[in-house]
Amino acid sequence: MTILELPDGRVLDVLVSGPEDGIPLVFNHGTPSAVVPLSYVKRNVHERGLRLVTFSRAGYGKSTRQLGRDVAAAAPDVAAILDHLEAPRCVVAGWSGGGPHALACAALLPDRVTGALIVAGIAPAGQPDLDFLAGMGEPNIEEFSLAEKGEAVLRPALEEAAPSMAANDPDMIAAGFAGLLSAPDEAALTGELVNDIAANFAEALGSSVDGWLDDDLAFVKPWGFELASITVPTFVYQGSEDLMVPFAHGQWLVANVPNAVAHLETGDGHLSIMDKAFTTGIDELVKTL
Repeated sequence: MTILELPDGRVLDVLVSGPEDGIPLVFNHGTPSAVVPLSYVKRNVHERGLRLVTFSRAGYGKSTRQLGRDVAAAAPDVAAILDHLEAPRCVVAGWSGGGPHALACAALLPDRVTGALIVAGIAPAGQPDLDFLAGMGEPNIEEFSLAEKGEAVLRPALEEAAPSMAANDPDMIAAGFAGLLSAPDEAALTGELVNDIAANFAEALGSSVDGWLDDDLAFVKPWGFELASITVPTFVYQGSEDLMVPFAHGQWLVANVPNAVAHLETGDGHLSIMDKAFTTGIDELVKTL
């Protein structure tokens, strides 16, 4: 891992793997999560000749907090990573809470991002044609309802939940998802994936909940860019059985992101859709290069 110093004095924890001459796929992790790569994603990226770049967003793990950040703040951080790698172009992907941040890169770095893959990504709150909370499992309804009330209300709830999530115990992770897993996701949350998620939570939340907190606050306020400004191909994967980010979010993104290619999958959930998204979806990204 590399601790990358940024112009504003913050640092980012960055990990790069794969062929040195490969074009980067910059992966924007979920909420909460961190720099630790998902093994399945890593294998599929490398098999296609790309470098996988993961990083802990501001406030997660060893990356410095950026107080008051919005979703758009991810784009200059990704640009700094690309500068460090001397990479003129890349593709981006985002899973779950990483979806909005990947969209920010697509919108704000059009000269460097050739395509975006959005997997079970959150849509913006406050849209007149989207009921943001409808279809979510009760734990996420509670979390986002607290986020609407601000940091002072949200932080205690996250700090109460964090110790068990940061224990790097796969059994505790599975139990912690109670109320958020449809049947396809219960089947998917085993073996390698649950181990990777446990390691991510441990890295993300071992020091503080700042990254998690700031993600949630950013999701429920203006994102800092216009989705309508996106000009690159954007591949949206969303499952009908997702209780974390409901199907309607994917439908809304497909309708509102220019050049969106829809993969709205009946019978998939938040986790199970990854099998399609990180095979076919990466193939689609490669074609944009």
